[in-house]
Amino acid sequence: MSDAVPERPHDPPPEALSPLPRPVPPDEKETAHTVSSQPSSTGAVPLEDAAQPAPPGGGRVVRHAAATAGATTAPVRPLLVPGWFAAVMGTGIVANAAVTLPGSSPWLHAAARVVWVAAALLLVTLTVGYLRQRALRQHTADPMQMQFFGAPAMALMTVGAGALQLGRPVIGARAALDVDWGLWSLGTALGIVTACTVPYVMVTRHRFGPDAAFGGWLMPVVPALVSATTGALLVPHAPAGQARLALLSGCYALFGLGVVTVLLVLAMLYSRMVHHEAPTGAVVPTVWIGLGALGQMVTALGVLAGVAPGVLPTSSARGAAAVALLGGLGVWGFAALWLTLAAALTVREFRAGRLPFAPTWWSFIFPLGAFVTGTSALAARTGSQMFSGLAVALYMLLIGAWSAVSARSLAHAAAHTGRAAHRRPRD
Repeated sequence: MSDAVPERPHDPPPEALSPLPRPVPPDEKETAHTVSSQPSSTGAVPLEDAAQPAPPGGGRVVRHAAATAGATTAPVRPLLVPGWFAAVMGTGIVANAAVTLPGSSPWLHAAARVVWVAAALLLVTLTVGYLRQRALRQHTADPMQMQFFGAPAMALMTVGAGALQLGRPVIGARAALDVDWGLWSLGTALGIVTACTVPYVMVTRHRFGPDAAFGGWLMPVVPALVSATTGALLVPHAPAGQARLALLSGCYALFGLGVVTVLLVLAMLYSRMVHHEAPTGAVVPTVWIGLGALGQMVTALGVLAGVAPGVLPTSSARGAAAVALLGGLGVWGFAALWLTLAAALTVREFRAGRLPFAPTWWSFIFPLGAFVTGTSALAARTGSQMFSGLAVALYMLLIGAWSAVSARSLAHAAAHTGRAAHRRPRD
């Protein structure tokens, strides 16, 4: 498979695709890429097996020049890519969203607790497996895979928030709080590093064509919104006074970081979809990540406003509540539009038989869960029965989608385990 960008009759030559206003110096050409997300390929999504057939319509795998120079055979790609941590995010949000539902019952909390334990075990399993394969350098050099380094950060914080909200009967109140502090701190640090590093590498190491933007570009910046939301849950547990004020202020700063960068990427993604071919194949589920970012904005506004009284001055706390209500309603409307667009594109690909299973299928779950928590936050703030009913209905849809994707993932993992055992040489 060629490393060059395939030219189409209506496209400019590859050298004309770069949106960067500067030429690439000679000493950087070996590490620069021209990246285009169409046609869809295993290089444009976090697929873990290079031998897996590309989605219909053809495609290519983007490889780093320094890693492939002089190679005569394609290296065996690691089984785990950062995108698989979206399975932890999706499983964790199923548990956490149950806590926020209007009129949530004790039996639902008990079921959610079991799901949270599963998410925690999955986090440990994936973390150990990913670190053992020592693929960090390879994935950092991949212009597509590096986008998904935000997934481990959000997985950590999702499980941490579940520990605080659901884990007390399992591990004790003190341990649950300590686990949340630790996972939130680690996830926030990793998220900030990702939000700063990935855009820098995109600017300095790769060339991206005008049609290269896809939903995965949101993954490095959405962790800031998750940090703001889950950090707000810890505000009441921080020491009163300046420490509590610093934590709340930091969460609002993280919220601002996430909001601005998410809106910038959404604009690029919408422009790409309007001016170029529609996303196809395994890239389509990543469009749903936009829904997750918007839903997380609404959730963060509600949670931050809920802990502001007693920490911020009274007038500021009232302003935070007003922003959470009016701003939350406005962003929720935009999220509903994005949900409609993402669902229509997904149905289009499904009916055409162009939606192969990939780790990107987990992009359906966490975004939908974030939309549930955002809707629940508005239901609690407005007292609206409409939002309460929508939150419950969306949660039922979330359960169905999570069950389907989990079943496909387990079958996929079993197939790969059997394939690996079959290929292992016998003594």
